[in-house]
Amino acid sequence: MAIELPALPYARDALEPHISAATLDLHHGAHHRAHVEEAARLLEGSGLAGLPLEEVVRRARGRLAEHAAQAWNHGFYWACLSPRGGGEPGDALAGLLARQYGDVSRFREEFTRMALGLFGSGWVWLVQRADGNPGIVATRGAATPLTGADTPLLACDVWEHAYYLDRQNRRAEYLEAFWKVVDWDAVAKRLR
Repeated sequence: MAIELPALPYARDALEPHISAATLDLHHGAHHRAHVEEAARLLEGSGLAGLPLEEVVRRARGRLAEHAAQAWNHGFYWACLSPRGGGEPGDALAGLLARQYGDVSRFREEFTRMALGLFGSGWVWLVQRADGNPGIVATRGAATPLTGADTPLLACDVWEHAYYLDRQNRRAEYLEAFWKVVDWDAVAKRLR
């Protein structure tokens, strides 16, 4: 199976004013594309060609693993956002978050705290653990919960290219904007 750049699930300006078209052009059109193209190049002769991207991420090592993971992480991130996003999660997801964190507001605070505390580049994830409980995981670089036992539900890209054009080095402002475009329906559909 070929590794290809997925189309954005919305128009490039659909997340404005929270995330600009210029940021999407750079983030999706340059950064995500570069990971996809390099992963596709490295896939040749790896013995993993023909596998779905998720399986390449789970089985690959070295540079192929890094680029494949970044290709998958970015594709997942785009699917976590929507121009109709924001607001509150539905009952099942809200209940799960409330049982673990006290309420949805405290979940957001903890997620944001972890995103602000992640030194350098990486990702912050809402995951569902094998026991069904939610968790928040911060990963550095290209690391992804896809390679472990957790089920990724929501991803927030905290690499600078996700927000630098819009917010320069103000990650906190980016996180405020992120919450306004989270697609809670898509997140809830990933629950096991």
